[in-house]
Amino acid sequence: MSRVAFYAPLKDPEHPVPSGERTMARLLLRALAAAGFAPEVASTLRTRDPDGARHPGLRAESLEQAERLIARYRADPPVLWFTYHVYYKAPDWIGPAVSRALGIPYVVVEGSRAGKRAQGPHALGHAGAEAALDAATLILVMNRRDRPALEAARPAGQVLADLPPFLDSADWPLTEAERAPGALRLLAVAMMREGDKLASYRLLAEVLAQLGDRPWTLDVAGDGPAAADVAARLAPFGTRIRRHGAVAAAGLSALYAAADLLVWPAVNEAYGMAVLEAQAHGCPVVAGGYGGVPDVVRDCATGRVTPPGDAAAMAAAIRDLAAAPDRLAAMREAALAFARTERGLDGAAAILRARLGAILRERRG
Repeated sequence: MSRVAFYAPLKDPEHPVPSGERTMARLLLRALAAAGFAPEVASTLRTRDPDGARHPGLRAESLEQAERLIARYRADPPVLWFTYHVYYKAPDWIGPAVSRALGIPYVVVEGSRAGKRAQGPHALGHAGAEAALDAATLILVMNRRDRPALEAARPAGQVLADLPPFLDSADWPLTEAERAPGALRLLAVAMMREGDKLASYRLLAEVLAQLGDRPWTLDVAGDGPAAADVAARLAPFGTRIRRHGAVAAAGLSALYAAADLLVWPAVNEAYGMAVLEAQAHGCPVVAGGYGGVPDVVRDCATGRVTPPGDAAAMAAAIRDLAAAPDRLAAMREAALAFARTERGLDGAAAILRARLGAILRERRG
């Protein structure tokens, strides 16, 4: 099989801390293999720099690694370089240098441009990300929010194509679950950390406060440094909240299968892996319409996508679905089919096979 050099500058696929980023990196490796390629992780250097102070050192280390990889690959180069997630906080200085030296195509999946970062502490990271995106033969777009800027700055000859977020159904075998009558069973699944995740939990508390007298419970799966703040936000709801902490895949699968609705404000989410995972268990979703969330929830079919940051709209959507059990049942079936077919591993592999194959055929010529 054709070897592909794989790199994830934001988070290595074997990073010890679980996240949607790590999950997608692993899924992309699987999808490349299913598409007929032989992916190998070329580097585990993490270039993530939240405040911009480490960009100079990370750039120097990246270029040193690039030189070593060029020497290693020169006698037997991979057919292309494939980088997952490039932006100003996690630029890729390695892939473009190696690709240029070896004369192989450079491909990015999930890249974003942010012109406002051209000045200030992230100027060097911004320049590195822009140079990488400029060098790409192909950019695969996972988040609709990224496309306008990518289109506006697209160099001549560069191809932009969609690769919708996906999952591997084999990770989530279907299990029978009894949905108990009575209170609406809600579920939230997310890490607990400062920033957008905590902002989502805060907004979720506002949503719950507006559900009125309709009976409900909320299972919360997640842990992290902001756990105490999350607990304080949810404390007013007493025993209706059941906190589970960090949950392994088997336990998480059981929670998805038993829930009536996954509810998540999704503040500044790229798309949200939990949103797809829930639907793969027949659990509809009510989520805030940030970023690529509208691409992973079919509004009014597999759940509801509400205006970003609008707690009242989320609460109204939950109340409406709770009052329409037949509609909720139809959404369960639609969500299951959507996540396991249209957003499955086979579909992603087919896109990669077609898009990467086209590049390699054109190169051969």
